[in-house]
Amino acid sequence: MKKITIGILAHVDAGKTTLSEALLYSTGQIKILGRVDHQDAFLDYNELERNRKITIFSKQALINWQDVQITLIDTPGHVDFSTEMERTLAVLDYAILLISGTDGIQAHSKTILELLKHYHIPFFVFINKMDITKRTQEDILNELNEHIEGECLNFENQDEHFFETVAMCKDEYLDYYLTHQTLKNSMIISQIDAQKIIPCYFGSALRVEGIKSLLDGISKYTTITNYPDTFGAKVFKVTYENNERLVYLKMTGGNLKTKDKIDEHEKVDQLRIYSGHKYEMVSHVSAGDVCVVKGLNNIYVGDGLGFEKKLKMPVLSSYMNYRLVLLDDVDSFSVLGKIKQLEEEDPQLHIVYNEKLKEINLQLMGEIQTEVLKNKILERFNLNVDFIQGDVLYKETIVKAVEGVGHYEPLRHYAEVHLLLEPGKPGSGLVFNSQCKEDDLAKNYQRLILSHLTEKEHIGVLIGGAITDMKITLVSGKAHLKHTEGGDFRQATYRALRQGLKRTQSIVLEPYYEFRLEIPDEFIGKAIYDIETMNGTFEISHTLDTISVITGKAPVALMQSYFKEVAIYSKGKGKLTCRLKGYEPCIDQEAIIEKFNYDSETDLDNPTGSVFCKHGAGFNVKYDEVENYMHLPYTYQDKQLIKKTPQMMPTKKNVTNEELETIFERTYGKIKRHTPNPMKTEKTSRQDHKKIEILKECLLVDGYNVIYAWEELKKIAVDNLDAARSRLIEILSNYQGYKNCELIIVFDAYKVKGNLGTVQKYGNISIVYTKEAQTADMYIERVTSSLAKQYRVIVATSDALEQLIVISQGARRMSSRELKLEVEYITKTKLEEFKNKQPRKTNYLLEDVKNFNSK
Repeated sequence: MKKITIGILAHVDAGKTTLSEALLYSTGQIKILGRVDHQDAFLDYNELERNRKITIFSKQALINWQDVQITLIDTPGHVDFSTEMERTLAVLDYAILLISGTDGIQAHSKTILELLKHYHIPFFVFINKMDITKRTQEDILNELNEHIEGECLNFENQDEHFFETVAMCKDEYLDYYLTHQTLKNSMIISQIDAQKIIPCYFGSALRVEGIKSLLDGISKYTTITNYPDTFGAKVFKVTYENNERLVYLKMTGGNLKTKDKIDEHEKVDQLRIYSGHKYEMVSHVSAGDVCVVKGLNNIYVGDGLGFEKKLKMPVLSSYMNYRLVLLDDVDSFSVLGKIKQLEEEDPQLHIVYNEKLKEINLQLMGEIQTEVLKNKILERFNLNVDFIQGDVLYKETIVKAVEGVGHYEPLRHYAEVHLLLEPGKPGSGLVFNSQCKEDDLAKNYQRLILSHLTEKEHIGVLIGGAITDMKITLVSGKAHLKHTEGGDFRQATYRALRQGLKRTQSIVLEPYYEFRLEIPDEFIGKAIYDIETMNGTFEISHTLDTISVITGKAPVALMQSYFKEVAIYSKGKGKLTCRLKGYEPCIDQEAIIEKFNYDSETDLDNPTGSVFCKHGAGFNVKYDEVENYMHLPYTYQDKQLIKKTPQMMPTKKNVTNEELETIFERTYGKIKRHTPNPMKTEKTSRQDHKKIEILKECLLVDGYNVIYAWEELKKIAVDNLDAARSRLIEILSNYQGYKNCELIIVFDAYKVKGNLGTVQKYGNISIVYTKEAQTADMYIERVTSSLAKQYRVIVATSDALEQLIVISQGARRMSSRELKLEVEYITKTKLEEFKNKQPRKTNYLLEDVKNFNSK
């Protein structure tokens, strides 16, 4: 018999639990249909779930249909419990995405679609509530195809269009279809598994309509997984019931029996197969089974057993910080040990104890989750608690690659680690890798360093927020044959990461909502004003009769309390739905940094410097002096961070401002510039426009970048760099005279030992030589931010990464080649204007000849 694990996923109120009831009823597992509103649904047996009429915890049930044994997993639909839903995805073979025929694709539906793609889970779509919707199947399919990448097809109507669409997926399918006018089931299944074809079924779960067609489709269009004979399992859930620790796992290979040892410390006491709140004790389970194991005390959510590796880092995470308030007279530290049990069940709680303030902090998704936790803590530990909401959870990332160095060498200890930190794609989290040669550092030490990188949540240097969206690569390291111990590499690894963060440019990230606001037309002005005030971006997507639909994004910190406000000013007619879009650069970073008042240099638990040994004793070295003491050379900086020699300068494609801005906005969102507010009066807008126009232009020039980009200067620099520098200064001085702008040329002097940096005036321009350890890039990035309020800043450089960074500061960019063309054009144009303004000289001899000829 074919074994399939399938999960039901949906936006809240789409009818997910009702669909579970219909599937159980249609397969004979229950004799009477339960209902959520009657509080007697088979899988919503928890008292909290029945009272709130929502699914809070994922549960499973076994059903059989034709030749298939289905382990059905019902998951929460409310966004507050979406991390519980995500944990089940790791063990699913297929999924049923439930869509309400009355509401269509909702905010949380989009999140589910992204997760299904991320975890590569093929899925079926069941469109529910077709008995009460006014929309046609064709309209709904068109909407689904707008939001789902694969082709959504009605599998209950397999007509000519159906087979042609599937046949177009592959040439061999098309050839087969043209010959036989049909397709093999295996061809259709392969495209379902690849998420290129999405089977869709219509019906009503409440009326048990369309359910058998869905079950037939699952039986016909799913494949049997080929499991290996060796033992393997994935752990996706841990719960405590009646003081018993229960571990939920999916068998992915081999067999597991009662009394088996998983490792030398873990032994299986009991095996259970659950269906609802009831279970059957079994003596063994095999590949494809989802079971519950009693007796495992040190195995946690996300662990891989046997040949399985640890599961992927979750995509979804809590974005609000809360403080636990103890209403009973008990010690907070003693309570910590108890509620840490909750973190085993939900690792995303991130429970932390603040020793100085004697406080317990944790991360949650919303108010409903706090109510559930209050009840759980009272029921399980007999403790009355409350939660006080704090700030949203800010994170940090970097915008420029850097090599971080960590060295740990107190007496009789030794380790040095070099980590390459690179910016990652938004939402990518932390990615760890090693490019270190085994000849330089043994494989076991490399594995040890990577495990230290993954064993804790690392924090940034701006506000102490968790770092994210980075690729961290081990590029080199060194051990000592006699003195290196395991803990030495932990210290060196942590310090390398922190030192790298201190040496590069970091930014603060904040969570953003993607929202959909349905509002009566009479309130649309108020809604637009509010969204702009919250620094949101939006568009009016369409209108439904007298209701307008506004979609967009806005910071969670500013929009999280807007739900109630919408209800008040729209008199209950407005509807706001939000989902967490992800993290983007913080709008008011300086204010957030000031508010947190975090000093990375006084954070003794997260040092940024290193420890070296001299005369038999260890001594601390600050992060900015580590490179003067480190034992291994840089492997990355020599290639990337240090200015390239003329021979190394690559030919760069000329990219327009618009193209670069598009790249930046696609990665980090809209660039915020000071533009007139569209809600202001026409008169005010004109005044604002005048203010923008009178800003004087300031041109920042990366001196050596320009020298090596201009052919004439490059040739001079080969023999005499000072002569090339003087020639550039002379050219730009003349150019400034024509342009009448503020002009600053910046030259690298960061390699000069003890150099404090200088600023010189050459006639009408300023010349900056950077201080020790400060590159021209770093100086320009810092100055751009401070000058942006006074000038219309333009940066001339062909360094693509530097261009990207200055655009984020609101500046414009000009390539070195574009600067050369403009200098030549301006010089030529101004000389011609000068000539045209001179008094015209008369040649009297020619004038006489012309007069004579005319007569």
